[in-house]
Amino acid sequence: MAGLAALAIAYVLSQFYRSFLAVLTPVLGSELGATNTDLSLASGAWFASFSAMQFVVGVCLDKYGPKRTAAVLLAIGGGGGALLFAFATQPWMVITAMALIGVGCAPVLMASVFIFAHTYSTARLAILTSWLVAFGSLGNVVGASPLASAAGAFGWRPVMMGLGVVTLLTAASIMIFLRDPHRDGGQVAGVGFSGYLELFKIRALWALFPLTAINYAAAAGIRGLWAGPYLADVYGADALMIGQVTLFMALAMVAGGFIYGPLDTMFRTRKWVAMVGNSLSLAVIVYLALNPVTSIAQTTIIFVLIGVTGAAYGLLMAHGRAFLPTHLTGRGVTLLNFFSIGGVGIMQFATGPIVSANAVEGQPEAGYAALFAFYAAMLAIALFIFLFVRDAKPERAKLATA
Repeated sequence: MAGLAALAIAYVLSQFYRSFLAVLTPVLGSELGATNTDLSLASGAWFASFSAMQFVVGVCLDKYGPKRTAAVLLAIGGGGGALLFAFATQPWMVITAMALIGVGCAPVLMASVFIFAHTYSTARLAILTSWLVAFGSLGNVVGASPLASAAGAFGWRPVMMGLGVVTLLTAASIMIFLRDPHRDGGQVAGVGFSGYLELFKIRALWALFPLTAINYAAAAGIRGLWAGPYLADVYGADALMIGQVTLFMALAMVAGGFIYGPLDTMFRTRKWVAMVGNSLSLAVIVYLALNPVTSIAQTTIIFVLIGVTGAAYGLLMAHGRAFLPTHLTGRGVTLLNFFSIGGVGIMQFATGPIVSANAVEGQPEAGYAALFAFYAAMLAIALFIFLFVRDAKPERAKLATA
């Protein structure tokens, strides 16, 4: 239990690191000369390195187990990257630090999902994963107005140094307290990276990949990157106001994880819960694209709705897990996670140029209207493909015997 608690704390840190840049937008711009494009690259670097590492993490989970995989990568990448960020003097150092932190955070959630998958039935996987994601989303909360207040009181560099130390201590706790789950047949070392080729042959996963890649992109992109520039450029919001708005969105993402968790069991379907939830998300994003200038209060409500409806990650993971062979559990869940985080990373890289290309002098909302329209278009395409996915209805929840 102490080991899972350490993993949960590590996941709070992971959620924090992927979303805190929006709050530091003003200070990084004034002190380091970081532009919106620089910050887009930095945020994208986190998601790109995180997603690329999923292939390595999957093999390591099946071969070495979650304890060593999570502890070592979190210490080197997460702790080291946070300390590099604290001493950054140029935008490229922030980009490099974010890439390192992405490497460190890559195994955290997957280590937990791996343990759940080898301990509980697939019927419980959705609710366990969703609730862990909801708990971890407290990192989004800390990365909003609390971070803005702490950075204002102590300075952003001391705050980042403190976070680096906390990350190192968390990695040490995982190594000390976490126990790898028992698996029949022992470690699966021989398949290696070729196991991913076997996974790509599972046709039931093909129509699931696009929505897995896009479902979280708008919520993560707005909360972690674009909320700050959008609120500052369109409404003239300062760091504290940005922190307050993103705090509400972060709390909504927490609530969304808890709400999605039991819905597949309640309605006996995963496909249609995901379809309805993401369709609601699409409708809200379309509204924002058509109405980029309203008021901060109305924008906050819209961000809250995007945060709630875009939290179907745990549900989609459980949907995909139902199609995975047992001996490829580690690689399977990390492949799904690759699409989830990789989709966000690609969108982060793409959105910077979209905002810049559509910017109109004296009309800052023009670039952001194009941004929200892009999110809506990608989600609409993913939902259309998802119509062809095979449903994976949850079984009766029971403790697995393995």
